[in-house]
Amino acid sequence: MFSGRLPPHAEQNALSTALAALQAQGASIVDLTDSNPTHTAIPYPDDLLASLGDSEGLRYEPHPFGLPAARAAVAADQRRRGALVDPARVVLTSSSSEAYSWLFKLLCNPGEGVLVPQPSYPLFEHLTALDGVRMHPYALEYHGRWAIDIDAIAAAPADVRAVLVVSPNNPTGSYIDEDELRRLSAVCRERRWALIADEVFADYPLDVTDPLTDIAARDQVLSFTLAGLSKSVGLPQLKLGWCIVGGPPRERDAALAALELIADSYLSVGTPVQLALPALLDVGSRVRSAIQERIRVNLAALHAVVRGFPACDLLRTEGGWSAVVRVPATRTEEQLALDLLGAERILVHPGYFFGFPRESHLVVSLLPPPDVFESAIARMLTFGNG
Repeated sequence: MFSGRLPPHAEQNALSTALAALQAQGASIVDLTDSNPTHTAIPYPDDLLASLGDSEGLRYEPHPFGLPAARAAVAADQRRRGALVDPARVVLTSSSSEAYSWLFKLLCNPGEGVLVPQPSYPLFEHLTALDGVRMHPYALEYHGRWAIDIDAIAAAPADVRAVLVVSPNNPTGSYIDEDELRRLSAVCRERRWALIADEVFADYPLDVTDPLTDIAARDQVLSFTLAGLSKSVGLPQLKLGWCIVGGPPRERDAALAALELIADSYLSVGTPVQLALPALLDVGSRVRSAIQERIRVNLAALHAVVRGFPACDLLRTEGGWSAVVRVPATRTEEQLALDLLGAERILVHPGYFFGFPRESHLVVSLLPPPDVFESAIARMLTFGNG
């Protein structure tokens, strides 16, 4: 039976078509979906990219897991969060998407499955399909904060080989907590699953104190933590990420040996960005601070605006660059997003683009300039309550 709701890719095409038509007319659009910090007037140091000009970049001496100095720089950078990481357990990739692909190849035979959170960013459907892996969603449930449905995970199909957690999640902003990790690790040990922890937004806590991070460094089960320059220092164009491998020594070392063969087959990360990595992580901390300040200011403004609309609810945002607002279900999320774009020239993500199971949620980026953001949010909520 047709539910009246288009699948996410169709909805996104409808919004994209409407957006393209308005842009062709020269309309000015306020983009509250933009998660690219290089688009949002974040201040970047003038000398940030100077280290990319190192003449050593003319030499090509490939290493499957990346240059030793670059891997050591990643391990050293983890210490600012209190994590002790052996550089030998750091694997460089061009992106977290590539890291997922390598891990699916490592952990799964074609047709086997992985568990992925829902709601979450709608990339896993494509990444799993490209590697011939089945995707089984598990629920994040909201009861004042988002929590993992551990019982549903424990009842997963027999073909599952790994469970993915995104912490903080995009877009819910929820970190995994100690109790969830303990229970999830117990299921992984019992079922012999690996744990893949996407922690690309881990450096951006908001409404949480001392969040749990660096899951692979805890060595509870075979585990992999993913992160990279794209979010850690706001440089998505440089295409360098990393995967930290943890777990009981025997399983961890076997995984590293198999990953080395995969990595050696691709050799995807460029030499110049690897050579520049120590300096990028050092100077880039200023960019991270600027992003942190921006999202804190915008989240505070969002709280203040939402308080003026009793029918709306800002769901708890523990970290990351997005926020979720629940609005009255006077029309479908698809129609609301399209109407908002047409009438107010404001672009937002409808909730079911991320797999929200119920109406009616709007997802907004916390990165736009504060004056633009606050004005657009007020107009969005006024329109949504109309």
